[in-house]
Amino acid sequence: MTAERQAEQILRELLAAALEHASPENCLPGALPPTPAGKTVVIAVGKAAASMAAVVESRWRAPLSGLAVTAYGHGKACDRIEVLQAGHPTPNAGSVRAAQRVLAAVSGLEPQDLVLCLLSGGGSSLLALPAAGISLEDKQAVTRQLLRSGATIHEINCVRKHLSAIKGGRLAAACAPAAVVTLAISDVDDDDPAVIASGPMSADPSTLANAHDILRRYAVDAPESVLRHLASPAAETLKAGDERLRNQRYQVVASPASALQAAVAAGDQGGLDTKNLGLLGGEARMLGARHARLARKIADDLRPGDRPVVLLSGGETTVTVRGSGQGGRNSEYALALAIGLQGHARIHALAADTDGIDGLGDNAGCFVRPDTLERAAVASLDPAAALLDNDAGGFFGALGDLLITGPTLTNVNDFRAIYISAPPA
Repeated sequence: MTAERQAEQILRELLAAALEHASPENCLPGALPPTPAGKTVVIAVGKAAASMAAVVESRWRAPLSGLAVTAYGHGKACDRIEVLQAGHPTPNAGSVRAAQRVLAAVSGLEPQDLVLCLLSGGGSSLLALPAAGISLEDKQAVTRQLLRSGATIHEINCVRKHLSAIKGGRLAAACAPAAVVTLAISDVDDDDPAVIASGPMSADPSTLANAHDILRRYAVDAPESVLRHLASPAAETLKAGDERLRNQRYQVVASPASALQAAVAAGDQGGLDTKNLGLLGGEARMLGARHARLARKIADDLRPGDRPVVLLSGGETTVTVRGSGQGGRNSEYALALAIGLQGHARIHALAADTDGIDGLGDNAGCFVRPDTLERAAVASLDPAAALLDNDAGGFFGALGDLLITGPTLTNVNDFRAIYISAPPA
């Protein structure tokens, strides 16, 4: 096996370890609650919704019913739980219909009943019911601008919650007086229940004023209906201490941190010198440039016979889209990394979104190889121009270096791995 092929195989295996840890088949069964005296209604929302629902079906011996709302292409067959597909990352009419059906499914429940809520990343868009007076088109316009602005997921979801009739604890309120158990695969760095899927089952510490400030800070041209709604005290989300949130249990069953640690363990077991850089944010291109400097320094310090070093990181970066490309934070990170590495002969890298979709493309991410820039020059591709145009996905696609996994049916955010080998003897 060539050194190049070996490096790619190691990078793929590390990603596979993170995905295996976060798969619903592995992380969900041990967290399932006892069956209730009354009926069980399953509400699953997010990119892992259908796969989480399928796991519950296979292990739940009592009667149940419910809905799983997931992104197009992320479905999985279920027998007793109906699977719906809706728009992501921008909500569509399917998102609205799904939200309406979810609210209907949890209405009229009794104290002896159980709502088993299965949340994962992507739920903010997939389950979208605009607040009264706000049209779907108005909410779509705000969402699109925020996604291109460089705003963090916490900021985007703060706005989403305050424009919603189902987020920010409102779905939990609709379930009362039934018991609610929420099991979540987290896609946010701090595993905050108020942020995962915009917190449909959780009290929300953010405020209307926070949402309005985010729109102002990122120069979002919000429709008048949105501004009018955010000025109304009645539009505030549910807060801690609300009686309707009393009969609740919330558990994160997999997270970006735990998935990253699983990859670290796999690297250690494989004889690598694995370094966990943690969950990182900020502009993707800035982080890529910073990691290039770090990787080059480590490569310079290695001596013949040293173990290969792998730098692992997760979290969610941001991309401020100013060009005509489709963004894709992992591809943008990787392109900045490649430019900074300057074709270093002993450094390979992989950057991917664990849900299998980076940005708006059909790829999970991409590989950076020692000859990336050399092959780009032969193909008359300008990496700096591609980065400026936010077209990193197009750049790596032209080189044949995209990672295509298809939907992984889980989502623990981004995964980045840099493999640095020692110099030959």
